[in-house]
Amino acid sequence: MKKTMTTIAITLVFALLMPGGATAQGWPVYDNTNFVTLGKQLIESAKQTSQLLQTVDFLKQQKERIEKVNNVIKQLKAVKEIVDNNQRLFDMVKDDLRDILNSPYIRPEEIRSISDAFNDIIDRSLEDLEFMQQLLTSNSLEMTDAERLEVLQEQKENSRIMMAEIQLKKRRYEFVIDFREMQEQINNRETTH
Repeated sequence: MKKTMTTIAITLVFALLMPGGATAQGWPVYDNTNFVTLGKQLIESAKQTSQLLQTVDFLKQQKERIEKVNNVIKQLKAVKEIVDNNQRLFDMVKDDLRDILNSPYIRPEEIRSISDAFNDIIDRSLEDLEFMQQLLTSNSLEMTDAERLEVLQEQKENSRIMMAEIQLKKRRYEFVIDFREMQEQINNRETTH
């Protein structure tokens, strides 16, 4: 803006010093009103552009914050599901194992292997919970939120798999119990006839 005003001032000085007929020949004629208006418009446009850039930066920051909050919420949901699955797992083992071991159709020599099968799953579940706690509380595991969430999703899937294993083992032992009970009934029927 200062450069333009300087150019206009120099042009005016030359125009005043030139002989009367020489002022319009070869020299551009400027309309100061248009220059001032154009200058004001450029300044206003620069202000608006600056404000727009600030708004874009602000929106980027807000987007990053929202993404961080979303990642934390996803992590919390995954952790909650893992903990819920493990609680169900413990309850299933506690109740189902007791029912199976209390059955008269389970032989004493089978008790140890049945208990070990259920305890193996519980031990894996406890290891997963311990790992999850380290994952969430330790800064030594330098991970991004996305990487941490991916590991938690794997943990969640592992807890589902363990629940399915417990249900499968329970069904298998219940089948053995039902089969032995039916076999006993058949044998008792044959001896009574």
